[in-house]
Amino acid sequence: MSGLYEKSDSLNMPIECIVFDAKQEIFPVKPHWHYFAEFIYMLDGCAEIRCGERSFVLSNGEMIVIHPSVVHSIYPIGNTLPVYAVLKFDINRLKLTPAYAPTLRSIFQYAEKIGMKILFDNASTEKADCNRLWHACLSEFSDYKYGRDLVLQSTVYVLLMNIIRLWLADGMTIDSRLISQKEDYAIENITEYIDLFLSDNLRVTDIAEKCGLSYSCFAKRFREQYGISCKQYIERMRLYKVEEFLLFTDFDLNYISQETGFSDCSHLIKSFKKYKGITPKQFKSNRKSKSE
Repeated sequence: MSGLYEKSDSLNMPIECIVFDAKQEIFPVKPHWHYFAEFIYMLDGCAEIRCGERSFVLSNGEMIVIHPSVVHSIYPIGNTLPVYAVLKFDINRLKLTPAYAPTLRSIFQYAEKIGMKILFDNASTEKADCNRLWHACLSEFSDYKYGRDLVLQSTVYVLLMNIIRLWLADGMTIDSRLISQKEDYAIENITEYIDLFLSDNLRVTDIAEKCGLSYSCFAKRFREQYGISCKQYIERMRLYKVEEFLLFTDFDLNYISQETGFSDCSHLIKSFKKYKGITPKQFKSNRKSKSE
């Protein structure tokens, strides 16, 4: 199964929403799997979707939910090549859930475990307001505007909640046992913990302990999944936050360094220049001149 693993750019794009036109892309899509959840919404035509041992036909206006780590592939039906929207996201990094409910990760794991439906027909997608939500995701993802990540996340949240409501209508129950389940961290969802405490003094040894692994074992497995060391991941995520501060606020670097977990202003400048090739001041100046 390891040979089928498809790496995802979780650092740059925890949420990705694109249109796949089989006439212009490599098609069929061969069997593969990844740690991201993947939703597919058919825009035109139809296709055969194979998930594990099951096979589904996806037609116009229908949607399929592919859970993380499930081997899946996509094939044409007849002579017409399909056009569909693809939504990939790291469900471990979607944390906004009601106080009375478990995390989205727990709910979707439970739904997969008890075999809730993953193919949603036209009647179901209409109830879930899929057409509007999918086009909103596509539009927001393609245009990098102020608050893009938040707006994109909020739209995905609505879509996920609507799917959960469909499952609840079909008999799924979210009882106290599911709500009280301990949220253990593993390599697959440790980024949830890292994101939560990014501005703190994170130590890789402590993060490894959260996963119940030795430092060396954790370091090896983290690099295998994300392509970089955990220390590099932490710094990269902090630098992404720095970019947002520089693009959309006028806070000084001392304040930004405190909010993004850097030890001081000089550390931030040094790391930013190493990563981007220019200083934060030059980055902000360049972006400002382009927008004028």
